[in-house]
Amino acid sequence: MARTRGGNHTKRTTDELRKRIVNGELPGGTRLTELGLAEDLAISRTPIREAMSRLAEEGLLERVRGGGFVVRTFTLEDMIDAIELRGVLEGTAARIAAERGVAPANLAEIKRLLERLEGCFGGDAATMNFDAYSELNARFHDQLAESCASQVIQHELRRVALLPFASPSAFVMARPDDAASYRSLVVAQTQHHALVAAIERREGARAEAIAREHARIARSNLEAAFETGQPGPDTLSHLARYAEHG
Repeated sequence: MARTRGGNHTKRTTDELRKRIVNGELPGGTRLTELGLAEDLAISRTPIREAMSRLAEEGLLERVRGGGFVVRTFTLEDMIDAIELRGVLEGTAARIAAERGVAPANLAEIKRLLERLEGCFGGDAATMNFDAYSELNARFHDQLAESCASQVIQHELRRVALLPFASPSAFVMARPDDAASYRSLVVAQTQHHALVAAIERREGARAEAIAREHARIARSNLEAAFETGQPGPDTLSHLARYAEHG
């Protein structure tokens, strides 16, 4: 129970800090420390520390010398380029996995995650389990990266995931009850199924094309957020909540 409560504290803290960064309350260049945030959010330093580490993995924060983190400064073009680069790398990983074949245990785990992702969908946005979907989606993409059995590709994917909004666990925009967001995730899940099928059938070119198109969903959602949110030069004005981060 203690571990569950700790995880919930970390998730809520991560969501709150992500929101503040994305809507401009914590602009680029802002220095963040555990002590300062713990006092501001009235929470212990442990979830603060874990939340900042997660946001650094998402590319929103950078570690600085002497401890603490600084909010990264980024533009729409930076984020689009990062998403496009991830699409290229994931496409390459998918093609290699299809051409070389995937270990049975790895493929079984990918299919298991795919089934669990399917279980996150209800009949509409109101019944969609967005939180579970985001977690499983990140694991699904990690497993796909491992399926190519290339240390070089996996290393580069880890690096690109540190760029702003390029990580599969990064969220860009939207409300969980938004119908357009829900439809976007339905399309993304269809692409998940097609991607796994192409890899299993050893269709390298098709697997690569699907993976690269898949990343385009994140780009479309990001651009929509900027169009509707009237953001400032470096930030979105919507809560970072969802994206099909591919």
